[in-house]
Amino acid sequence: MRLRSVLCSTAAALSALTLLSACGGGSTTAASSGDKPLVGVDYPRSDTDFWNSYIKYTPQFGKELGLDLKTTNSQNDVAKLTANAQTFMSQGVKGVAMAPQDTAAIAPTLAQMEAKKIPVVTVDTRPDSGKVYMVVRADNRAYGEKACQFLGTKLGGKGKVVMLQGGLDSINGRDRTEAFNECMKKNYPGIKVFGEATNWDGAIAAQKLQTDLTANPDIKGVYMQSSFALSGTLQVLKQRGLLVDPKNKKHVFVVSNDGIPEELKSIAAGKIDATVSQPADLYAKYALYYLKAAIDGKKFKPGKTDHDSTIIQVRPGLLEDQLSAPLVTADGGTYGGVPSVKSDDKALWGNNLG
Repeated sequence: MRLRSVLCSTAAALSALTLLSACGGGSTTAASSGDKPLVGVDYPRSDTDFWNSYIKYTPQFGKELGLDLKTTNSQNDVAKLTANAQTFMSQGVKGVAMAPQDTAAIAPTLAQMEAKKIPVVTVDTRPDSGKVYMVVRADNRAYGEKACQFLGTKLGGKGKVVMLQGGLDSINGRDRTEAFNECMKKNYPGIKVFGEATNWDGAIAAQKLQTDLTANPDIKGVYMQSSFALSGTLQVLKQRGLLVDPKNKKHVFVVSNDGIPEELKSIAAGKIDATVSQPADLYAKYALYYLKAAIDGKKFKPGKTDHDSTIIQVRPGLLEDQLSAPLVTADGGTYGGVPSVKSDDKALWGNNLG
């Protein structure tokens, strides 16, 4: 008992986990001193460059944060995500990071993990209902607004653009679509927008773009809500003789969302014109950072962070860390009041993949 008293009296010199062990208090979800907490990470898909980059970064940050990872891939299927979550729970994980693409259907799974006191961090998407410890994503409405301001400026407020939407069952697809449409209506009413739902499918996106260009050969802009549509868009423009230098009158201005290396190279080559750099590296880092914080019993509140982001309260009991996602262009100019960074900026994660 004397040793226990000495240990507790020197708590300031001990780590939080050592203190809990010595003094007999604290959360049962924390690992004992010297152990790595076991957490589950479900990858939403591996068929896009963006998510493959996220997958590459995750074990790197897991190691840095001292976490033991169990990983699964739900392949854009909420039923598989539900099954993977069940597997995690049976393995005794202390927390789960996931990126549900169907943000409504995940609610029962979140409720089950909440009942078992397993904290959840969602990445890139925000559940329509249910509780999670933290949402890690960028401001997706800003994605749509930045794309709108760029295209609106380039087209001089007149003409036609195609918006290749993602999936409207996703909060990301809805946020980007609504913000782009609202911005166009308010700031560039002379631009007609053709909205095309694609379910994040590149083949569907290419087919719909082809159809729109056939019916409206004077289309001068394309907003791709993700890099899933990059390859097909470039192929369609090339087939129609529209993949030309930005100074050429036939050029169709293209803005994307993601910031993958291929997008940055395409901007430098004049094939596309802009993207919004969605931080794959920071998604991986802060998903695991917040899981570890949850295991350690930490609490957060709305406000500025120490990593150039802002935590907002989306609804009672739900916080979202909105990470920085800059507009990227060839010249680093300002468009419709939106500043951009140059595509060769070494601070962009897409320029730092080995």
